[in-house]
This record gives sequence, structure tokens and C-alpha cells, in this order.
Amino acid sequence: MDIVQRHLAARVERALGTSRVVNIVGPRQAGKTTLVRNLIETAFYATLDDDAVRSALEADAYGQLHLLSDQAKSSGRPIVLDEVQRVPEITFALKRIVDADRRPGQFVLTGSSDIFTTGAAYDSLAGRVLTLTLRPFSAAEIAGAGPCGLLDAVSSHPADCLDVLPKPCSFTRRQAIDLIVRGGFPEIRALPDPDRMDRYRSYLDSIVERDVAPVAHVRKPDMLRRLIDQMAARTAEEINVAALCQVLGARKETVNDYIDILSRLGIVHRLGAWTSSGAKREIKAPKLHFLDTGCATALRGEDSGSFGLGADPTALGHLLETFVFTELEKSLAFLSKRWRLYHWRLDSREIDIVAEAPGKLLALFEMKAASTVDVQDFRHIDWFRSEGPGRDYHAAGFVIYLGSQLLSFGPGRIAVPLSMLWSFEK
Repeated sequence: MDIVQRHLAARVERALGTSRVVNIVGPRQAGKTTLVRNLIETAFYATLDDDAVRSALEADAYGQLHLLSDQAKSSGRPIVLDEVQRVPEITFALKRIVDADRRPGQFVLTGSSDIFTTGAAYDSLAGRVLTLTLRPFSAAEIAGAGPCGLLDAVSSHPADCLDVLPKPCSFTRRQAIDLIVRGGFPEIRALPDPDRMDRYRSYLDSIVERDVAPVAHVRKPDMLRRLIDQMAARTAEEINVAALCQVLGARKETVNDYIDILSRLGIVHRLGAWTSSGAKREIKAPKLHFLDTGCATALRGEDSGSFGLGADPTALGHLLETFVFTELEKSLAFLSKRWRLYHWRLDSREIDIVAEAPGKLLALFEMKAASTVDVQDFRHIDWFRSEGPGRDYHAAGFVIYLGSQLLSFGPGRIAVPLSMLWSFEK
């Protein structure tokens, strides 16, 4: 199988030249170990999934790491510690070592959760560690293209970026659906449908059994598994904690805590609501997105054949919205400006994704799971820009759809084929 080139590789290489500790975070099986082993020539590599290694570090983290550090100095290569969330106490040993030796590129850590998100650990290594996030494959990585630069195009031409967008790659509706249902996990996405569904279920079981404990104590793992199923079924919907409590028979605090755990493990994302100072009735509830549509569809029992003639169009629409969100989220680290993603709703008006950059710059995204677009598909975007809270912003509007043509519907209104997400050059 050909190795897929990860967009994050260049950032990891730069980080090794500037930061004493490079911390690569991402869900289990997203490809962190493969990235590090293919990219970095190490002085020493160890996985904390190994019982002996973990026991040694739990017993004497400073002594073990200091010895390795002394041995690695002459080579100039980093020490790599995989699955580091299994022993979060090593952060204090790392601090002692890198405070005494200020060379960049001493340690590379990988883990399914960020051990530096606890207050004490983060403060102890502030200024010494750079954390990078690796998601499952993006559509652009699968296609061998460069990171999606759609938001960069808005940055450079906020009034109308049509002329700076590349020609979209050709694709069919069947190919788009197949891309959505396969997801981005390297070892799972290529499997036949039944095997892929089984592997995703086993994958989530392994997360509950192995990755949750370092993040938080969960008294009812079966309830957490049922919550994951509910999250998959409700992707691209506003979070209704009361409804989840009723379905699960759980307390509000428990459901919120479990959603927080799944967020920290890179399984789901709570997309905050964009608000303005002028619209008092804007809905402020966060929206939930499952961070891999392949995993979500497997839990829902769906495959490529589930979205043919007669299928529920709403189900595909929600998955398309989540897919676009995850692709935009994966592109953020490679953009020239710092964009943030939100959603927005006011009564019956809704914008699926609102991207905001400094300088009162907005990019508004609506999704349409069809191969045609007309001017009515821009009605919420038009109101938002002309009469709504976006009237004082530079706002570009996009409808992303399953057709093949890049179409202008007037200044700042562009219909964009889904394949634009993987049409930018390296």
C-alpha cells in the first residue's frame, strides 16, 4: 500500500527546529506513529503501551528519561515516546530535563489525548512544548493534493474569490458518497463494508477500554458506548442534552462530562455558535460533529448503498455537512490567517458553518446534497449579509454541492463542488 503523504509532516519538521518538546495529539489509529517513524530518525523510540516501558517510567520517570537524554545528545536526534497519555506524570520529569538543556528537538511525544491540558502540566512546560494535532486522512491527502485553501482564497479576495480558486477535480456522486462513508482512518477506510463496520466498532471499544481512563474516570463505560452511538446518529445537529439524558437514563452532568471526554479524545467536536452584538435572539447552542464520517456511518449501519434513490435526504445532508466541517477544520493549521469555525441560527434561518478571521472577515457555508444549485439556496446567506448580523462584515457566501461546476451567483455568492476540498496544488 502506498504511503499517504501527511500535510502535517512539514510542520513537525519545523517544530523540531524550534521547540524542545514536540507533542503530536490525535485519535488512536489516525497515523501518528507512522508519521513519526517515516519522518524522523530517532535516537530512541518507545511505546508506553509496552507494560515494561510503562512500569519503568512510572517508577522513575526522571532517571529513565535523563539517562536516555544523555545518550541521545551526541546523535542530535530526538527521543520519541508513543502513547504518552498512559503516564501523564512524566511531564514534570520532562520539565527538569529540558530546563537544564535548551536544545530544540529533544523529545517527540504522541498520544490520543493531550497530557498538557491539565493546568499543572501545561504550566510546567509553557514555552517549551509545541502541540500539533493529527486528524485522520483529509480528502486532499487521500487525493495527493495540497491542503484545502478555500479560506485562504477568501483572505486574499474577500469581495469575490472565484477567479483565484482552482479548477475543481472531476468526481461523481457515487465517489463523493464513498469518500464520506469510508472516512479517513488509514488502516480501516480501504476495508470492504462489513469488515469496515466491524473494525470501527472494535476501534471505539478500544478507545473506551484503553484511552478514556487517562482522561477521566468513567463509572459506566456501557453508557459511554451508547452515548457514542447517539452522537453518530445526531452528527450536524445542535446538542440537546435533555434529550440525551432521557434516552440514556443519565444525569445532565454525566452526559456533559462524557461529551467532554469524547471531545478530548478527538471523537466528536462541539462547534460553538457564532453570535453578534446586534441580534439578541440568536441561538447559542453548540452543534455536534462526529470527527470522522466513516466512523459515524459505520455506527449507524450505513454504507455507500444507503444513500441511493428513495433514501432519506436529511441523513446524507447531515453527513455532508459534517464531512465539509471536518475538511475545513483539518485545513486550519495550514492557512495564512487564523480562522475559527462556528455555526449560526436565528429562528428558521441557519448558516451551517461560519468561518471568521481577524479584520471582520467571514466565510459562510451552506451544504446541499444535490447536483444542482439555484439562487434560492443562497437565501439565508443573502439575508445574513444584507440585513442580518453579517452586514458590518466582509462576508463571502458558498453553497457546497455534489455537482461539478464552479458557479457564480453574483458578487460573493459561489456554488462550489465538493471536490474543491481536494483540488488545491501542493
